[in-house]
Formats: sequence, structure tokens, C-alpha cells
Amino acid sequence: MTYTPIGYIIYLVSNMECKNCSNKKTNRTDDEKKKLISRLNIIEGQIRGINQMVVDDRYCGDVLIQISAVCNALKSLGNNILENHLNTCVVRDIKEDKLEILDEVMSLVKKLQ
Repeated sequence: MTYTPIGYIIYLVSNMECKNCSNKKTNRTDDEKKKLISRLNIIEGQIRGINQMVVDDRYCGDVLIQISAVCNALKSLGNNILENHLNTCVVRDIKEDKLEILDEVMSLVKKLQ
């Protein structure tokens, strides 16, 4: 899976440099995980579709439209995860007076742009 687009994304995310990442976790409900995994599976299917379009020598414009759709889907997913992060992890850290979370949020927002 490392050599697939989703595998590459997972690799990048897991190797991002941040302070104390090794001990940070987000506990998600089974329903939240199910929704996120479903969206990721759809995106993975779209990417496999683009791969097949290239194999089939499909028209460049059609391939680019599908690439745009995947980019928008990933951006939407990222925004969803960021919103959840703000409403849970960030609120918790601010209540615990861990204000360094604000620097992390600013960094994440810049990376999502």
C-alpha cells in the first residue's frame, strides 16, 4: 500500500515532524472511524479510476477533471478532520492551559492550504 496514492499520503502524515507526536492520539468513536474510512475508500477508488484512465489513454481533460475531484475530496476530508480537531483536542488542551496547541493549529492550517 506504500506505493499507492493513499499509502503515500499515510506515509507523509505519519512522518510529519511535530513535537511529541509519538504520544499523541485521537480517540474517535466507531461511527467517526467508519465515516472517515468510508470517505478514504471512496477517494482510493477514485484514484484507482484515474490510474485506469491513464492505462486506457483517456483524454487529458477527463483525467484532469477526476484529479480535481480527488483533490477536492481530500481537502474536504482534511477540513472535516480539522474541524473535529478544533472542537475536541484543541478545546481540551486550551482548558488544560496547554496553549502551545495554538502553534500546532496554525501550522496545520497552513499545511492544509
